Amino acid sequence: MHYINIHNKSDHDQEFEVHGWNGNKSITVKPRATTVLHAEDKTSGAIIAVHDGHEGEQAEITKDGFGGADFIDLSNIVSGGGNLTVQQVGEPSTRKGNPLFMQHLNEAWHNADAKLKESLKSCVHLDKSGKVVRIDAIKDHPDLDKLVRTFANGKTYIGVGAWGGSPGNKSDNDQSSAGHGDKDILVTYNDGDATPDNPPHLAHRPVEKLVPQPHSSDTHSGPGVILGNKSAKEEQYFFYDNYWNGNGTAGANFDHPLKSVKAGAHATAFVSLPESFKGRVLRGIHLPATWAEFQISASNDHAAHGDISLEQGCDGAATISATDGSKRSNGFTHDILKDAPAAAKVKKPDGTEALATTMGNWMSGPNKAAIEYEKKVVGQDKAYITGGTGVPDVASRNNCLAVDFY
Repeated sequence: MHYINIHNKSDHDQEFEVHGWNGNKSITVKPRATTVLHAEDKTSGAIIAVHDGHEGEQAEITKDGFGGADFIDLSNIVSGGGNLTVQQVGEPSTRKGNPLFMQHLNEAWHNADAKLKESLKSCVHLDKSGKVVRIDAIKDHPDLDKLVRTFANGKTYIGVGAWGGSPGNKSDNDQSSAGHGDKDILVTYNDGDATPDNPPHLAHRPVEKLVPQPHSSDTHSGPGVILGNKSAKEEQYFFYDNYWNGNGTAGANFDHPLKSVKAGAHATAFVSLPESFKGRVLRGIHLPATWAEFQISASNDHAAHGDISLEQGCDGAATISATDGSKRSNGFTHDILKDAPAAAKVKKPDGTEALATTMGNWMSGPNKAAIEYEKKVVGQDKAYITGGTGVPDVASRNNCLAVDFY
């Protein structure tokens, strides 16, 4: 099973027609939120933005098509009234669409001569200020086709392409190129730039080429983490090293794990890590999830430092502890999911429940119910809930921390 993530970057509700999934029922995506649809392999359809009751730009998608690859394209053949892009999740090279289509359209329109504007007045719709807000079907208006190709040729379907014996336009035909295998899909809408945000994580990113860490015991030598699975079933944990680190900032990496570890129920494993490691470990690859954030050797004191964070969700309790004899520890061990209010919970892609993000991400904004509930049952002194300060740092002078997931 894969997923289609429809993200609305704009500050208003946006309606989409859904063809091929969701029972062919339309959806409305809230501002800066994401709706996730199940998409079975070997299925095809379209996600179509709707503007004042008119169909507009559309993402056309075939899941697991010829050769096992996804085929995606962005089409403005029938209309345009906003900016839309489509790509495989975590694969920006597969992106289709002009993320500034309407801005470029307005620029081209205002630079057009009077004769061209006169020929297009029936199919180019303006607001009271003279701004283009929507166009009719490009395929029905040759002059509109020419205008749009001045800025969007090769980025979106403009004409009908090869169809009914016509060879079509090569730039249009090239839009239907294969993706990188069979993956989740991201559709992004905006009135402004529809380029997907550079997220700190990728919720459904398939993980490949992992470096496995054999499960052994908690015997350790050197820098790393003693990882404990306190649950009643085997779990797999993923370690992500930041892409970069700055003064109080970091380029969080959630698409290229450094290591993965399988730990049986109530088992522990020592995970060796380089002293340069600064990142996090989480259970599985899907968000929302509880994070254990840590670095192995800080630049100021060369000790290991870490904390527990619920900012990007909570899929269970976790603690982080020093192993240098100082007995420093933080986090929580009790199950807070079972009594959580329904408004605070979401379903992960694997069907399990978790508490939603408290800080927001490319899938949704901050969940107020989760914030209030976690402040009550955990507190900012045990784990990061809404950023800021107040969470005691756990330091271990021997460059080794113990992280337990419950």
